[in-house]
Amino acid sequence: MTAPEPSRAGVRLRPEIAALPPYRQGRPAPADGYKLSSNENPFDPLPSVASAVASTGATVNRYPDATALALRERLGARFGVTADEVLVGAGSVALLAAFIQAAAAPGDEVVYSWRSFEAYPGLVTVSGATSVQVPNRPDHGHDLDAMAAAINERTRVAIVCSPNNPTGVVVTAAEFEAFMAKVPSDLLVLLDEAYIEFVDREGPGSVDEAVDGRTLLGRYPNLVILRTFSKAYGLAGLRVGYAIGPVPILDAARATVIPLSVTAASSAAAIASLEPAAEAELLDRVGVIAARRDGVRAALIAQGWPIPQAQGNFIWLPSGEATTEVAERLFDAGLVTRAFAPDGIRISIGEPESVETLLTILSELVPASQEGRPA
Repeated sequence: MTAPEPSRAGVRLRPEIAALPPYRQGRPAPADGYKLSSNENPFDPLPSVASAVASTGATVNRYPDATALALRERLGARFGVTADEVLVGAGSVALLAAFIQAAAAPGDEVVYSWRSFEAYPGLVTVSGATSVQVPNRPDHGHDLDAMAAAINERTRVAIVCSPNNPTGVVVTAAEFEAFMAKVPSDLLVLLDEAYIEFVDREGPGSVDEAVDGRTLLGRYPNLVILRTFSKAYGLAGLRVGYAIGPVPILDAARATVIPLSVTAASSAAAIASLEPAAEAELLDRVGVIAARRDGVRAALIAQGWPIPQAQGNFIWLPSGEATTEVAERLFDAGLVTRAFAPDGIRISIGEPESVETLLTILSELVPASQEGRPA
């Protein structure tokens, strides 16, 4: 067996890890600008949630409950499952890493749509497995038929992201159920629903046919759903997400997840956010963000940008080869966005004051070749 070559640091590292670019956050926004790059909730924390976080300050010399039992019990009651069928982690991305490492090893494959969540490739590489990226459909949604066709005897995990980050398109319930009927029953399927609360099921742009993992619980022995408190609940800075699924699968992830990674402050904030009055106010805010999103999308479509279905707290600008140029123009105007050259730009829905600047700059940049441009 050939030993790994020494890295530039002078120690022997896995070459695929040494070559893996680390995750980098977007640039900070200028003092008078807006950060629209991280899909953060623009609203300030609720006073009740901030108070719950502050109440944990007197015990920071103690380790938190390693299992986050109180939060798991609250979530279990909400979803009609036992606490053992809930796993809490430091954001849903930490749980994704745990499940991938529990199921996939060198020589194995992990299938997912692309473009999708930018962390997927790195998480798969760290596990030692190989990514199989299935191109999105022309409408920027998952091609689940092609994903199912890409599954073979080496496939250990399939990831489905709905609404898809960064393109915003949902997977429908019918599409997902057809996919589950095609995949082997021993293949782990992760349904990543980080933005599920933003799906419009009643308004003029509603997609009531969108998949909802909650309705699938108990139906599939190989399915785990993942959600987070970072987006709709505005707790991105506290890092708390959760997974729901069969106990044997969750137990395997418990063996790989970093112990004690969910702090007492995180658990307290999540529990406070689930209190009826607090949650009602938080979900009202979600409605405001979703309405703002729909308004931005409609305005950009009117300008001539072919914006796909948007069901997260962001929109996808398919700027193609002009991605870097467009992102720089927005940055110069005080808007920090997330550019994925040469495909497009993800733009989070932020403060209302950012919208006018966004629409003004993009109105000047619509390529004449864009499909859907008004005559």
